[in-house]
Amino acid sequence: MNVKIAPSLMCMSLARFSEQIAFMNQAADFLHIDIMDGHYVRNFALSTYFMTEVAALSRVPMDTHLMVTEPTHFLAAMAKAGAQWISPHAETINRDAFRVIGNIRDLGCRPGLVLNPATPIDAVKHYLHLVDKLTILTVDPGYAGQKFIPEMIEKIADARRFRDDKGANFLIEIDGSCNKRTYENLLRAGADVLIVGTSGLFSLNPDIATAWTEMRGDVERAEASLARPA
Repeated sequence: MNVKIAPSLMCMSLARFSEQIAFMNQAADFLHIDIMDGHYVRNFALSTYFMTEVAALSRVPMDTHLMVTEPTHFLAAMAKAGAQWISPHAETINRDAFRVIGNIRDLGCRPGLVLNPATPIDAVKHYLHLVDKLTILTVDPGYAGQKFIPEMIEKIADARRFRDDKGANFLIEIDGSCNKRTYENLLRAGADVLIVGTSGLFSLNPDIATAWTEMRGDVERAEASLARPA
């Protein structure tokens, strides 16, 4: 297996911003950036200004997750700030999903799609093949530190079956409670990208290199367990 790792920058230490970004330049596959408008979810999170600060120090692809009510109002600003991937929530674009996905590509970015825990794969089956990444939330959106929702394992497997059946190419990304307790089940179900936040990375050690080594060890042990003959 070759799972990709995307640290969630909302969970990083801003006091160690430069140090942590410099390390992640050498280690991360994506930098996950949550944009919250205080409306679609109650919290506010990162911004285009934050993205430009990241872009000044990093060439790791920025993967933006739009937890906003009107994602079309944000697309151009995200692209200008350096986003390589833009992922709105299906629940906010179902009225004009084909147009929004096309707009993201026209801006030179790769389109993704995010599903809340209660939204089934069938709700997006008519346009899922058009995106490059599907992010499945395993917690409700907008709050860090929530308990993993175990029903999402079946949903990840549903996404993998859909991809296989349709010959689609989107990555399956997991957001929420990705840590040593869940890695093995997530990978078995079909995860390609793990978003690691507080429990999976940043709380493991104040030193980012030490924390990363521990996180990678946890992931590799999960991969090795799956590789063993049944």
